[in-house]
Amino acid sequence: MSEVNVAKKKEKCENCTKQCNKKQNDEGANAQQEGEEVSEGPQVLLSACLSCDGCLSEEESLKISQQSLEEVERVLENNKKCDVSKHKVLVASVCPQSLPFFAVKFGVDISDSALKLCGFLKSLGVQYVFDTTLAAGFSILESQKEFIQRYRRRHHDSHALPMFTSSCPGWIRYSERVLGSLVTPHICTARSPQQIMGCLVKDYFSKQQKLSPDQLYHVVVAPCFDKKLEAVREEFCNSLLDSRDVDCVLTSGEIYHLMEQKKVSVEDLDSVPLDPVLGEAGEAALVRHEGRGSEGFLEHVFKHAAKELFGLEVHEITYKTLRNRDFQEVTLERDGETLLQFAAIYGFRNIQTLVHRMRKGRVPYQLVEVLSCPGGCLSGRGQAESEAGGRVDKALVQQMEDSYSSLPVRLPEVNPALQTLYQDWLQGHDSPQASTLLHTQYRNQGQVHAQPPHMQW
Repeated sequence: MSEVNVAKKKEKCENCTKQCNKKQNDEGANAQQEGEEVSEGPQVLLSACLSCDGCLSEEESLKISQQSLEEVERVLENNKKCDVSKHKVLVASVCPQSLPFFAVKFGVDISDSALKLCGFLKSLGVQYVFDTTLAAGFSILESQKEFIQRYRRRHHDSHALPMFTSSCPGWIRYSERVLGSLVTPHICTARSPQQIMGCLVKDYFSKQQKLSPDQLYHVVVAPCFDKKLEAVREEFCNSLLDSRDVDCVLTSGEIYHLMEQKKVSVEDLDSVPLDPVLGEAGEAALVRHEGRGSEGFLEHVFKHAAKELFGLEVHEITYKTLRNRDFQEVTLERDGETLLQFAAIYGFRNIQTLVHRMRKGRVPYQLVEVLSCPGGCLSGRGQAESEAGGRVDKALVQQMEDSYSSLPVRLPEVNPALQTLYQDWLQGHDSPQASTLLHTQYRNQGQVHAQPPHMQW
């Protein structure tokens, strides 16, 4: 994160950090002696708690500070100066939810925006530019398989259901640091698309190029600042080679800001096709997965479970809006009996409701797709904030949703590249290699074991 963004974030969260328990312990006595009011009782909104960096360790803060444009430019400059044998091969992976942002900003359709963005990145010195949809396909397929396994052991495993999706790092951080064992055993172990893409680049692609992982510098372009936190997780780092699966996450807004700094116009950019991961010749066609602008985990798992568990083909999914547009559920029924009940819950206010029900044992869902940003991934604060800052630009989000929905849908089950990689890279669907590279574990983190008493519900 750039120094400017860090400073803005600290300023925005200053009132919240004054109220957090950690800071109260350090400063409360002094504040009372000086006559300042020290707040008591439930004060801090969950979203404010999560946006505060007060609980970051020094090591985490250092790693996140390296997730910046300055760090990428440093690597590019080193490539110009150092011996060729010490060059880093730069690889960029673009999340499909970032492309609508560039389509709107460039005033072109989403396919052309991918060509222009690729042209810009390669003009900087990036050698390969991939689309992360392939990695998302792995994540969806592994999530589908895990849900079926959890459903079949639900009667003798109290942690099997509900299953919570695991692709949102804001949700994961909150679960590990605040909710602990209430939630973490329920989180799907499939890695997020970003981190599977990291494995694809640093394991599969590096071997194809006859390079070691530390010879690659992997940048991900994402809609969300929280993806920077995910990239620096300990389990996604090869300590022996001092190499992370994802070296740097840059938001769509940061890339666009760089274009403005360099005074690059859309007309100046070459249209360059994205590189296919498998190295096939020709232009890689852009596709999306089902869903409302995220990766569609709910829809894919719902349709798969209906067929696998009950022999029912579901072609269209009907969402029922409950509290608001970001709290919706879908139901599978047969002869008046409810067979499956899933929910999509976006935004921290709705997540608070979910957790409140979880504590009371009143969650009727077998699967919940959880995302911390209201509206889902397209509304990530790394691309959807208004130019004034602080608020989501609703008109921009609507334009991005329209652009994203124009992409054709392709089911991961019918993607031949995925099947090839399962065999050639992972040695089969259920191999130890697949389990290691496509899954991870979420854990209670020691510094926080329960919901802090100052948390507002």
